[in-house]
Amino acid sequence: MTHRRGAPWTGPLGLYRPGTTPLHRAPIGAKLAAITLLGIAVVVLRGPTSALVLLGLAALAAVVARMPARATGVGLLPVLVAAVGLGAYQWWQHGPAVAVEVCADLVTLVVAAGVVTATTPTDRMLDALERIVRPLRHLGLRPEIFALSVALMLRTIPALVQTAGEVRDAARARGLDRDPRALLIPAAVRTVARARATGEALAARGLAE
Repeated sequence: MTHRRGAPWTGPLGLYRPGTTPLHRAPIGAKLAAITLLGIAVVVLRGPTSALVLLGLAALAAVVARMPARATGVGLLPVLVAAVGLGAYQWWQHGPAVAVEVCADLVTLVVAAGVVTATTPTDRMLDALERIVRPLRHLGLRPEIFALSVALMLRTIPALVQTAGEVRDAARARGLDRDPRALLIPAAVRTVARARATGEALAARGLAE
């Protein structure tokens, strides 16, 4: 499978940004192992203190990777909004300690994933993932389809953020930025249309099965 045609794409939250930092030079296997261990730590460790420590480590990694603060903040905005809503619910149901832990864990994982994708060329990441899942071919999983699914996910996240921004700007221009229907319905229609177009493109290439 070849992913090396064309230049790496970039986006607001983590898609590859060329650089010479230690994280850019680190082997892809080490970065995938590190984010896996971080995910395990997020699940195993309990309490707001450990959650904030892990969030600090993820933020430190973003600083070491020299991820642009403004672009990263814009990319994180939808996640932060979701975290605030989730945190408010957890606070109401289980108290402030659980709310802080859940919010910090969510942001930690997103920031860590952003660091990995920001410091790793997409072609190298997908090739590595394809090699990792290759033994599962015997169970019916096609490694190239798995890698393609990851590539589509990486392309979709910034596209959805962009769509949400365009819909918000259009609603604001019509004076409807406070009307949920003017935001949710166009965003949903455009998202479904994008998904259908992607599915049709995959089917045309024999990759939809």
